[in-house]
Amino acid sequence: MAAVRDSRTTRARVYETLRRQVVTLELPPGAALSENELSATLGVSRTPVREALILLAEEGLVQVFPQVGSFVSRVDPRRVADAQFIREAVELAALADLPAHLDPDLVRELQDNVERQRRPGLDARAFFDLDELFHASLLQLSGHGNAWPVVQRAKAHLDRARQLGLDEAHVQESRVSEHEEVLRAVLDGRQEEAVDLLRTHLRAVLADVDRVREESPHLFHDGTLAPTRRSIAVWT
Repeated sequence: MAAVRDSRTTRARVYETLRRQVVTLELPPGAALSENELSATLGVSRTPVREALILLAEEGLVQVFPQVGSFVSRVDPRRVADAQFIREAVELAALADLPAHLDPDLVRELQDNVERQRRPGLDARAFFDLDELFHASLLQLSGHGNAWPVVQRAKAHLDRARQLGLDEAHVQESRVSEHEEVLRAVLDGRQEEAVDLLRTHLRAVLADVDRVREESPHLFHDGTLAPTRRSIAVWT
């Protein structure tokens, strides 16, 4: 029983590690995935790596091509749109359900979060983490914080696309301003306006995705069925 439990723990750890690396673009769209290299890097046998890749393939984050190899999937705009739909449905419904009296501790956390987003020199990864925390805290403010893990799980494809568009300073500046407007409307009791502002903010990412797709089309799914050979790092 202990051996079985250890095996499941290892598989879960490998899966979560690889999933995080894919979502954060540490493993970028199109990257080749070698079971031997991954098992050596993670210090595990090939079995949990293979099992983790199968789970990631079921989520559409990895593609496995027989006789060719495994690759991080390129960003699929259709999956991004589906994830955006789920996220918007949950977050807007939660914001429309704010209580009459807001938790002062959560309010301070949100205000501090926005201030930290304004700090100069913040890189895209740090900004993304603060952005995630801001939206999670908004859900908590409405009393629906338990919905955040569900949203997170559903939006992996969206998160990859979001991070591709966060490298430019003006994009971060726009997102921070939008956060400030949403929070100000919430604190002023302008709930309907806050919902409208949040909807506009959440949909702004789609414009970022379109821009990145035009600039870097090789990162996005274009209907190519498979890479031509295993030795390449990305599709040609």
